[in-house]
Amino acid sequence: IFAHIPGLKIVVPSNAYDAKGLMIQAIRDDNPVMYFFHKGIMGLPWMAYFTGSTNHVPEESYTIPFGQAKIVQEGTDVTLVTLSQMVHKSTAAAEKLAQDGISVEIIDLRTLVPLDKDTVLNSVRKTGRLCIADEDYLSFGLSGEIAALVAENLDSVKLNSPVKRLAVPDVPIPYSRPLEQTVIPQVEHIESIVREMMN
Repeated sequence: IFAHIPGLKIVVPSNAYDAKGLMIQAIRDDNPVMYFFHKGIMGLPWMAYFTGSTNHVPEESYTIPFGQAKIVQEGTDVTLVTLSQMVHKSTAAAEKLAQDGISVEIIDLRTLVPLDKDTVLNSVRKTGRLCIADEDYLSFGLSGEIAALVAENLDSVKLNSPVKRLAVPDVPIPYSRPLEQTVIPQVEHIESIVREMMN
């Protein structure tokens, strides 16, 4: 919702290192910044934990520029664009897919606004396939924006399969943990949709 408001910058880190660098960048920025931090990457014992969420954070001050996505993992078969906790689910899925020779390139957006369009497009040019994994709702969200970005650049991007979007269906997120895990994309969902793209 906030990404639709002109003038706002939107930050969504996936790990502790990025969280600090992006927070310092937000404090130093003269523009309004909204900073979203997923509860699942705080390392809390009662939350689902994914390796990589809580990584080493230097004590010294550093910044991470807005609008600069991170290529978490290089790949040649599929580009997987994601953010926040979904980065770690994507990494786990990519490890399983690699066992069958499927090479996934994972892009952690880190900021929604500004959006690093060049990194996304360059990756899709290389792989020819795009999957967007997001914990937002499927309708009117990030996945649609990324898909539109690629569609608008088909003069320079050749797709080998249709773009796939993996997000929350248009239902309220349940309070019950098992039901919540059913509607929010999980590792097995990411793995399944990428395999489908390769067939």
